[in-house]
Amino acid sequence: MTFKNVNYSVAAMANVASTRSMPSHPSAGAALELLKPITWFPPMWAFACGVVSSGAPVLSNWHLLLAGIALSGPLVCGTSQAGNDWDDRHVDAINEPNRPIPSGRVPGRWGLYIAIVWSVLSLIVAGLIGPVVFWAAVFGLAAAWAYSAPPFRLKANGWWGNGAVGLCYEGLPWFTGAAALLGGVPPWPILALALLYSAGAHGIMTLNDFKAIEGDLRMGVRSLPVQLGVQGAARVASAVMALPQAVVVALLFSWGKPLHAAAVLVLLAVQLLMMVRFLGDPKGRALWFSGLGVTLYVAGMMVSAFAVRGLMGL
Repeated sequence: MTFKNVNYSVAAMANVASTRSMPSHPSAGAALELLKPITWFPPMWAFACGVVSSGAPVLSNWHLLLAGIALSGPLVCGTSQAGNDWDDRHVDAINEPNRPIPSGRVPGRWGLYIAIVWSVLSLIVAGLIGPVVFWAAVFGLAAAWAYSAPPFRLKANGWWGNGAVGLCYEGLPWFTGAAALLGGVPPWPILALALLYSAGAHGIMTLNDFKAIEGDLRMGVRSLPVQLGVQGAARVASAVMALPQAVVVALLFSWGKPLHAAAVLVLLAVQLLMMVRFLGDPKGRALWFSGLGVTLYVAGMMVSAFAVRGLMGL
C-alpha cells in the first residue's frame, strides 16, 4: 500500500468514526444549552416589573405569574436563542465550534425543529393567559425570528438589531406582565416606563458588541462599534442608557413619587460615574460595565415599577 493510499484509508476511517459518534438527536442537556437559560433572566425580571407595576394582587393570580414567567423566559427567549443559533450555525462553526449545533451535539436540523416547536408552545401558553398577551407573544416571536433569519436579519445592523432585542428583553415582557394580571392593555404610565427602559436597553445591547468587533468586521455585521468606532459607540451606548432613566426620574417626580424618583436618580448617578471609567477603555471595560452598570439599571426598573403601582387613575 502506498503512502497516498494510507492517507485515504485513515481519512475514511476518521469519517466513519465521526459518523458513528454523531448522535441522531440531541440530549436533554444539549437542547437546554441551545435554549441558553442564562439569557432568560432579563425578560423574566422585566415581566416581574410588569406584574408589580400592575398593582394587581399576586397571590390570587399565582397561575398567571408562573405561566408568564415561563412564557417570557424559557419559551419566547428560549425560542430566540435556538433560532439565532440555527441561523448562525455556519458562522459559529468558525468562531465558536463548541456550541451545540456546530459541535454536532444538536445534529441535523434539530436546532430548527426546537425553535419551531418552542414557538408553537409559546403561542399556546400566551393564548391561555389572554388575548392581549397572545398578540404580544406574536409580536415578540416575529421580532425574534426577524432578528437572525433572512431576509430581515436585523442583527446585521446594530441600530435595528439592538433595538429589537431591547424591546423584546425589557419592554415587551414588562407590558406582558402587566397585561396578564390586568386582563387588558395597561395604562399609559406602565407603557411609558416599559418603552423608556426598552430604549435604554439598546445601549446595554451595544455593550455586548465590543467583544466581537473583529469578527463582525470579517462577517460584514454592522454593529455600532463597527459603524461608529469604539469611542463613538461607547458614547452612544452610555447616552442611550442614561437619557431614558433621566426621563423616568422626571416622570416619577411629576407623579408624586419623590422617594422613588430619588432612588432611581442615585442609581443613575452611580452609573454615570461608571460610564466615565468605561469611556476610558470601552473594549477593555465593556464586560465590567455590563455586569455592574446593568445591575443598577435593572434595579431602577423595579423601583420604578413599585412607584407606579396603584397609579391606575393617571
